[in-house]
Amino acid sequence: MFTTPYGLISNENHQRATKIKLLICDVDGVFSDGRIYLGNEGEELKAFHTKDGFGMKAIMQMGIEIAIITGRKSNIVENRMQALGVTHIMQGVEDKLSCYQSLINKLKLNEHEVAYIGDDVVDLPVIEACGLGIAVADAHPLVLQGADLITTTQGGFGAVREICDLFLQCHNQLDNTQGKSQ
Repeated sequence: MFTTPYGLISNENHQRATKIKLLICDVDGVFSDGRIYLGNEGEELKAFHTKDGFGMKAIMQMGIEIAIITGRKSNIVENRMQALGVTHIMQGVEDKLSCYQSLINKLKLNEHEVAYIGDDVVDLPVIEACGLGIAVADAHPLVLQGADLITTTQGGFGAVREICDLFLQCHNQLDNTQGKSQ
């Protein structure tokens, strides 16, 4: 077993994590707690955790790319991800597996170099296809069963940061992380 700040993971998952060059994330239920706030004028609000943003910036500085594949389409997501420096933002995607395959082909990556984090059954095909399939702690039961790794943190409360910290630790960079809150 391999010790992380969040608990133990298998040596197999540690080895998988050391090979990751691309982290793909779902949005609702991963970066947010899955709730969508709608105002009387139709405005949509989402809450993002700064811990996730800090972790994302840290692994991007280390050379790991980040992509977003989400079924919903939102200017909020576009703005947040652009502010963090994410360049691969795919929204309104119905077939996440096809989108995933196109992306890794475009980036010339092998499946074992890709991690995916999700929370619901639409994420399961990609979780099962990639090198390290990750479910947030409060994911759907079928996703929890199909994932290689389950975060200790719920979606919207730093689950992405937990995975970023794992990647940083695998490359001996966790203690060297610097920057500002994102």
